[in-house]
Amino acid sequence: MTITRSSGILLHPTSLPGPYGIGELGQSARTFIDWLARAGQRYWQVMPLGPTGYGDSPYQAFSAFAGNPYLIDLMALREHGLLDERDFADVPEFSADKVDFGLQYVWRNQMLERAHARYASGGGPHLTPDFEAFKAAEAEWLDDYALFMALKEAHGGLPWNAWEAGARDRDPQVLAQARERLVHVTERVKFIQFLFFRQWTVLRRYAAEKGIQVIGDIPIFVAMDSSDAWAGRDQFYFDDQGQPTVVAGVPPDYFSETGQLWGNPLYRWDAMQADGFQWWIKRFQGSLKLYDVIRIDHFRGFAAYWEIPFPAETAIHGRWVPAPGHAMFEAVLGALGELPIIAEDLGVVTPDVEKLRDDFQFPGMAVLQFAFGGGDFSVNDFLPHNLRENQVVYTGTHDNDTTRGWWRAADELERHNFRVYTSSDPSEETFAALLTRMAFESRAKLAVVPLQDIFNLGTEARMNLPGTTGDHNWTWRYRPEALRADLAVALRQLTEDTGRL
Repeated sequence: MTITRSSGILLHPTSLPGPYGIGELGQSARTFIDWLARAGQRYWQVMPLGPTGYGDSPYQAFSAFAGNPYLIDLMALREHGLLDERDFADVPEFSADKVDFGLQYVWRNQMLERAHARYASGGGPHLTPDFEAFKAAEAEWLDDYALFMALKEAHGGLPWNAWEAGARDRDPQVLAQARERLVHVTERVKFIQFLFFRQWTVLRRYAAEKGIQVIGDIPIFVAMDSSDAWAGRDQFYFDDQGQPTVVAGVPPDYFSETGQLWGNPLYRWDAMQADGFQWWIKRFQGSLKLYDVIRIDHFRGFAAYWEIPFPAETAIHGRWVPAPGHAMFEAVLGALGELPIIAEDLGVVTPDVEKLRDDFQFPGMAVLQFAFGGGDFSVNDFLPHNLRENQVVYTGTHDNDTTRGWWRAADELERHNFRVYTSSDPSEETFAALLTRMAFESRAKLAVVPLQDIFNLGTEARMNLPGTTGDHNWTWRYRPEALRADLAVALRQLTEDTGRL
């Protein structure tokens, strides 16, 4: 991937403002894109756009290929005749500042069910040709996903490895009967996916017209409770009851003394390599339908991954297992050509990870919040003067505190190191702007800053605290008035001053 000197903003679409409790792919998204363009930005970075389940993490989706129904713009459905004024008569009182995913699950799914029922009874007939074309084009993943979601609904939301054996093990006769019995539900699931992809395609086109490209994530692993795991069981380490024998995570690190026990099933790389990594080729193809640039989360797992025996209470007792990353990327690039990939190479970066990244010339990442810890901090790779050109620099990511919050909580050594390095003593009020300028002034070709840092918000606006669950993660939203014109002017000036315009 060739990056020209540029910059962008990190913001997940769920954080957009709007009247229905969560960001949508409608007017608020277009308003944000307009603001990015006025601010001289060229990239909008998002997190994975898949359908989320328990815990609401975009990194634990029911499918590696599907879109998140929560993001569907309901006003557009009114324009298509799929919803009307009566459907909005009893809208709940949504928070403007936080997403209530439980309320979204109940109310928004009800609204989408109504939209499909309206379509099934003859509403929106102009959509039929495009819907049929979508089903045909995406059948390879869509059919399995729709049946998975229909069976999950029929089983009261239980994970697939808790279903009865026939459905769990994909007995052909049981699946054939389920397809016939649940056809209305599978058609509804497919129609909702059609609506998501239709709206996202329109929004991406709008962004492109404004000169904005979308950077999006591929999480390296799929969720345990996903159609990918259920339909591709032979490509993961499962026993004959559908239980994983080993799971994914990372050892103790900056974020956690006991490591992070993610619980994702681990790939049987030997099986994947045997068929030329076809699943990965299809996954990258799917991601290119969503994003202009792909950020691979936990890139180091393609060199070696942390294998934890199942079950386990923490990630402490695991082992590093080599992965055939070189062979996989050669197969993918051989099939698809040069790909716009950013490697998330944070954490335990060993020479084999660096070699894998550099052999394919993927830009890596640097986070300035990590630059000032330790005794002899002058050797820290993330200090601005140590950054490489072929790199993407961030003030912080979705897993970090906001920059203002980080400075407020920084220990005395970090504060001392920062003061020595910059010959300055910033206040809490000025620190986020200072670190943003340091990112933009660095030699890294691409600088990306979370919108919270542009707004100068504290810990209350943090997106995620790794290793934790609860209603504080993934819920932050901004109010429309926060997207001020003067902030766009100031950001554009900084972008011009640092040669990124």
